[in-house]
Amino acid sequence: MLFAESFWTSSLLAAPEGERIARILAAAINAVDPGEAVRRFIHRDGDMLTISSQVYNLQLFHRVILLGMGKASVSMSNALAEIIGNRLSAGLVIPKQATLATHFPLIYFTGGHPFPDERSLGAGKKIIEMVSSLQADDLLFCLISGGGSALVTAPIDGVSLADTQVLTSALMACGARIDEINTLRRHLDQIKGGGIVKIANRATIVSLILSDVVGNPLEAIASGPTAPDPTTQAEAMSVLEKYNIKDHIPISIFHSLKTSPETPKPGNPIFKKVQNVIIGSNLQAAQALLVQAETEGFKPYLLRTDLQGEACEAAFELATYIRQTRLTGDPIPGKVCIVAGGETTVTLTGNGKGGRNTELALAAVKELADFPGVMLVTLATDGEDGSTDAAGAVVTGETFRRASGLGLHPGDFLKRNDSYSFFSALDDLLKPGPTGTNVNDLVLLFNLEDKTGAC
Repeated sequence: MLFAESFWTSSLLAAPEGERIARILAAAINAVDPGEAVRRFIHRDGDMLTISSQVYNLQLFHRVILLGMGKASVSMSNALAEIIGNRLSAGLVIPKQATLATHFPLIYFTGGHPFPDERSLGAGKKIIEMVSSLQADDLLFCLISGGGSALVTAPIDGVSLADTQVLTSALMACGARIDEINTLRRHLDQIKGGGIVKIANRATIVSLILSDVVGNPLEAIASGPTAPDPTTQAEAMSVLEKYNIKDHIPISIFHSLKTSPETPKPGNPIFKKVQNVIIGSNLQAAQALLVQAETEGFKPYLLRTDLQGEACEAAFELATYIRQTRLTGDPIPGKVCIVAGGETTVTLTGNGKGGRNTELALAAVKELADFPGVMLVTLATDGEDGSTDAAGAVVTGETFRRASGLGLHPGDFLKRNDSYSFFSALDDLLKPGPTGTNVNDLVLLFNLEDKTGAC
């Protein structure tokens, strides 16, 4: 559980409302605790398990196996292991961070992130070995959360780990959306795009899924290892064409997209013994945030949970929105907390340090310059923005002036994609540490004064 102290920054410490805002941030993360989410969705009565109104009799299965993959897999897997108890035969968990919180008989194997590496490849081999040993009278629990696509990889024949690394780097650098990246991943990996189901030998499968994707499409979360894939190889190829990166992609990728078998589609009978259940999402975190905001004396307002597109463009829209709210009282007058959830992208033009959340915050600095009584806070719910140790940043009407006093110009840092360095100099990076959960990003907009009018 996180507390307000985990979110202190210079601007929050200076603001009279800072402690209340920090408690709001903590409430959002705590509401999507992965272990608690598992416990909410599974009820056990003797050997009878009820999961989202579907009942499973553990006595009818020869073995009960657990497979966890993703940033939230440790908490999810440990919670389920406690529920299943001695009925659990074996389990494999693939998290991002190594853990000491082991739970017999689970085996933990760390993967690579945000780019798949040799550890990811090793994790993929272990998963294939375990899942392919299942029989029709076995029960497999899959605990899936964001990050699973990189943490686990098992490239199809003809595609190497190096090929997938080049593809992933090119897609991230060009600003491709996560659903577009995962469309390609599903068609180039043995595990993704329903691959787990294909090799499970008709075993019963229950997937409990913590969503980190806008709209919660099953096929996009960790690239849908237990979900049918509605996309085609032609659509995967079109992503490469859309971003004009075909010249930067290994030829093996194109060959495989043209010659490999299609992924299993909706309606395929192999999914008859599969139950996929969303147990947590960005909306859940946003709703908890708004409840806490009201408790702290703010009027809550949910703007959207489908925020996508370039981080800089989103920053302009959101900054304009909070300025308008401050000036006119529309949509809500007075002290208000407005929240937007989703996941933006960044098209790289420089080689600086940062991620989409700090980039969004940096792009908002000039838009909010010398505009009193407002605050913008960005937050990656996993506690890490890209490959950095920051989860986001805090921007106020004073940020531009403070930066100028240190000789820091936001535009220069944006050109270098160096948002981390900018906010580090101001001591306004959020650094709660890895949260063990992952339900996408949140942007909080505050009007801190109970009045409207020209500023």
